[in-house]
Amino acid sequence: MPSFDVVSEVDQQEIRNAVDQASREVANRFDFKNTNSSLELDDTSITLRTSTEDRLNALRQVLEEKLVKRKVSLKVLDHGKVEEAAGATVRQEIGLVAGISSEKAKELNKFIKGLGVKGVQSQTQGDQLRVTSKKRDDLQTVMAALREGDFGIPLQFNNFRD
Repeated sequence: MPSFDVVSEVDQQEIRNAVDQASREVANRFDFKNTNSSLELDDTSITLRTSTEDRLNALRQVLEEKLVKRKVSLKVLDHGKVEEAAGATVRQEIGLVAGISSEKAKELNKFIKGLGVKGVQSQTQGDQLRVTSKKRDDLQTVMAALREGDFGIPLQFNNFRD
């Protein structure tokens, strides 16, 4: 029976490359001189630090440009609130969203059922969704509908089996 998996994954290498490129650009740009601006990446988040909120917005824009150039969806970014930090600086924590939460999985299941495509079934398996059908064309219809929908997370389709 044909099937495919709906997943939401983050390419850590591409994010690391984008953060490195953004850090290099910030180090060389004149408008960031003497602002102590920095970007730090760990496993689940990116931390932006700089002197003012305006510089923070510019820093965020540089990071987003680099992510877009590397074909990383901006939906993986979960912007935290801007916090005052020590030494009259500001910082912002940007979380990296990976995996499909149980609430999103329910929303996706409901969406797939609401399409009304006959014979299509979907079930949650951990942090991914498995969609099965007897007809391959029905699966491609579901894929197209999921691509058009906006669920707040980046969706990828893998493990397509005939």
